[in-house]
Amino acid sequence: MSLKIGHYKIMRELGKGGMGTVYLGRDPRLERNVAVKILRQQFYQDGPEFSARFEREAKTVASLSHNYIVPIYEFGEDGQWHYFVMPYMVGGSLRDRLQRGAVSLEEATEIVERIGSAL
Repeated sequence: MSLKIGHYKIMRELGKGGMGTVYLGRDPRLERNVAVKILRQQFYQDGPEFSARFEREAKTVASLSHNYIVPIYEFGEDGQWHYFVMPYMVGGSLRDRLQRGAVSLEEATEIVERIGSAL
């Protein structure tokens, strides 16, 4: 895959969710891997209204600071694509973990406590 979004090189798909697709990306400036979430185009139907809402929501999320909330490094538009750039989390998402099989009561309790503290 040789796609670029902003200055990020897209390496491979990591997963799909309700809002879009997440890719493993490479930041050549800082020489680090990142996660790049490209939003589904169905969200763009509102035109300029969507872009304003996208920017407002990205700034709101970026203002949050908590150990269990993934920070946003950058957000933007590149041609037809709206995207967020976040740290690449080697362990994957909570969805990935749950798809690997049942979690113990202890692990489930820890997950719920972390989510609760972030909220």
